Amino acid sequence: MRIVLKFGSGILASVKGTTLDGRQFARLSREVAALVAEGHQCVVVSSGAVAAGLGALGLKERPEDLALRQACAAVGQSKLMALYAENFAGHGLQVAQLLLTHGDIDSRSRSQNVRNTLSRLLSSGKVVPVINENDSVATEELKFGDNDRLSAEVAILAGADLLVLLTSVEGLLDAEGCRISEVEDVSSVSSLAREEKGRLSVGGMVSKLQAVQLAVDAGILTVIASGRKAGQISGVLAGRNVGTRFLPVGAGELEQL
Repeated sequence: MRIVLKFGSGILASVKGTTLDGRQFARLSREVAALVAEGHQCVVVSSGAVAAGLGALGLKERPEDLALRQACAAVGQSKLMALYAENFAGHGLQVAQLLLTHGDIDSRSRSQNVRNTLSRLLSSGKVVPVINENDSVATEELKFGDNDRLSAEVAILAGADLLVLLTSVEGLLDAEGCRISEVEDVSSVSSLAREEKGRLSVGGMVSKLQAVQLAVDAGILTVIASGRKAGQISGVLAGRNVGTRFLPVGAGELEQL
């Protein structure tokens, strides 16, 4: 199975938000490595470059100034990849960095190049591609979506079977604050999207549901789950009741997994 996993800033940064949480990287890398060992092909779409750059530049809060946020991303991207490389190496895996813009995906020739590169990397069985928006020159993630939309676009481009959006909440919550386990029609739950975001997040549930709609319209099973709880990724693959599952358009029962 080909799986795209999106890790947001809110689950990768420390509590104070000015550094990356090494324990989170160790656990998430271990869980992804377990999937690869089982024969799955995994692509990680990762935010976190801005958070990594804040401490390096001596900043205590996410700056309002766009140019300064881009500077944070430029400084932090290498720190982000160093953590992934270190943790995946412990499981015998290499990482490959791909910095994309939405223009790379919109362009027919460039998107084909990305598709070919991903295919070659995944075919090795020993490489985990780590994708981020090229925040030092692009602004979509910095302004709007914390890589939510990009993760859906990558899932479609890569021909993924499953997209997992890991965030700081357990899934989509109903009006009473209870997790919804399964959704067949994204538009029927759009009113439940709350605007609350973490200190370092720029997407929130609104952008996640927009990403979900893109993915399910393309026939990709999509799950929003907690990135702060261990075992959520394996739980999704095992069909356990974790997170919120959004069924692809025209799909039948969940046993398709």
